[in-house]
Amino acid sequence: MRKLEQLEQRLSTKEEQSLEKDLILEQVNRLIERLSTKVDAGKDDTLSLAKKVNDLQNKIKDITRKMMATLSELTIYQSDALKLQQDKNIKEVEIQQCYERMEQGEPPSEDLEREWQRSNEIEQKRKSERKMREEKERETEHFLLPGGIITQAEPRPQAYAPNDDADIQVARPYGSHAPFKPSEPGANMRHIRKPNPKPIEI
Repeated sequence: MRKLEQLEQRLSTKEEQSLEKDLILEQVNRLIERLSTKVDAGKDDTLSLAKKVNDLQNKIKDITRKMMATLSELTIYQSDALKLQQDKNIKEVEIQQCYERMEQGEPPSEDLEREWQRSNEIEQKRKSERKMREEKERETEHFLLPGGIITQAEPRPQAYAPNDDADIQVARPYGSHAPFKPSEPGANMRHIRKPNPKPIEI
């Protein structure tokens, strides 16, 4: 009996301890669930923050690239502006020198004088070419036959004005015996001696 009581007492004690452990286990499980929930929420927040940080870093890099490109363009514009300002100063000095030369009765500058001479030469050349072209056109018209054929031969007279007392002078054709113009002597004529006529004695 005594052993049975001891066993029952020990069993009840173990049951109490088991119940206590069950309670503790439940509490621990609840705490674990809460911590897991918080950890999961923290992971989501961490991922969201990491994504935002990455987006911000990309935006910063993009803005940095744009700023560098803008600075490069600004440097180029400043260089161009400086060069234009220097050119302007040089041109102002040249214009002042041109005015001074013109006041002294000289050409504004040697370059302008050469340009003016070249323009005159070009204009003279154009006039000469136009004159030659007009003369050639006149010659072409002069050697144009009635049938529209162009010939290089000098035109021959085909008619004459009669010397009669008619009131109206009408050109008359020569016919088959038209006068002719002798050809010019060639270069070999210089080798032919002129005749030396002898005097006639009576």
